[in-house]
Amino acid sequence: MYHEYYSAAYRRRSWVIRWLINAIALLVTAAILPGVQVKTVFTALLAAVVMGIVNAFVRPIFLILTLPLNLLTLGLFTFVLNGLMLLLAALFVPGFTVSGLWSAIGGALILSLVSSLISKIARA
Repeated sequence: MYHEYYSAAYRRRSWVIRWLINAIALLVTAAILPGVQVKTVFTALLAAVVMGIVNAFVRPIFLILTLPLNLLTLGLFTFVLNGLMLLLAALFVPGFTVSGLWSAIGGALILSLVSSLISKIARA
């Protein structure tokens, strides 16, 4: 049985919506946390793309490599790993800066919370 969510147009539309949600969440995170700075909306859009690429390709490798440490800390090291991914994305995007590891960890936490909240609102 064929449904709309199998179509290429639906997948593209949902990808664009997810990208915009992450860019908005990044702008909100930068407004809340002084250690995260985004200069323009275009920078936020570009950073959202780079974060998506980093989370899709680099993060799984790091999750596997740090699995023993993650098990030892009962999953809490994942917060550090998410912060490191945010720092890595900031290295590649001019105009997007994260001032340190603690700002990155806090920024990754706020970013995921805001992104989840906006996604839930968008679905309603």
